[in-house]
Amino acid sequence: MLSEPRSGRLAAWGNALLAGLVSPDDAVLAIVGEDAVHRVTGLPGESAPVGLTLALGRLRALGVGGLRVALPAPGHPLGLSGPPEFNARALEAEEAVVCSGAALGLVPEVYEAGPDGDVHVEVVWHCLPVREAPPADVPSLGEAERELTEALREATEVLTRLDVAGSGPVAEAAIEAYRARVSGAGVSSASASGAVSRGVEVLAPGYPPRAVRVLALAQRVGVLVSLAEGVGHGGAVSASEMSARAGALRPVERTARRALVAAYNSVVEERGVR
Repeated sequence: MLSEPRSGRLAAWGNALLAGLVSPDDAVLAIVGEDAVHRVTGLPGESAPVGLTLALGRLRALGVGGLRVALPAPGHPLGLSGPPEFNARALEAEEAVVCSGAALGLVPEVYEAGPDGDVHVEVVWHCLPVREAPPADVPSLGEAERELTEALREATEVLTRLDVAGSGPVAEAAIEAYRARVSGAGVSSASASGAVSRGVEVLAPGYPPRAVRVLALAQRVGVLVSLAEGVGHGGAVSASEMSARAGALRPVERTARRALVAAYNSVVEERGVR
């Protein structure tokens, strides 16, 4: 949750490309990010792995009009529609992209090599058949924003109650920073537009300011959940207390994932692509 999922980058910039808002080169550069290279295998009509530029062009030719994100977890097939084989692979990767307009989906497999600080990362996207059906448990942007506001409040209360602040000044400062930021109700439309005008793309061209707000707030909640899960000192150190912490924050983490998917998928929903 701390970093942008690769499926989010592929969907967001792929959607911008499909809408004619960015060039293929710019889209691929944004999707690859700090990775070395991305390839797509199993694409209909291709017998070998191909680069992202060719793959995105081929998907468009196959009738794909939009890309949706899935971020499943055990017991929560968020954004998936089947079949079981695709769902299982997406669950193992904890993410996937589902195409709208063609019964295809993409699941990333990540290969890393090299020492710390100089890791070479290659990503292979496996193109697989999917079931054309409504995705599971994806809220609207409005629902996601309302749920997240409550989730962030719950997360800070849980962290305080379980004495995560007692783990040290870094954790305490993080909690206080996020308490302060939530009072601003997330990222404003003006700040979102300003970020885009300065070239700082939180999502990609074509996404509404509300999606930017929801994405930022979801990431904020994710930081708090990760903070609680990663703290090994302070008051909550026993196995039972750590289990209680995980149980208390599980619904919050689920809310954040649902909101991430809603934000990434919002532009497809707005266009009415099926």
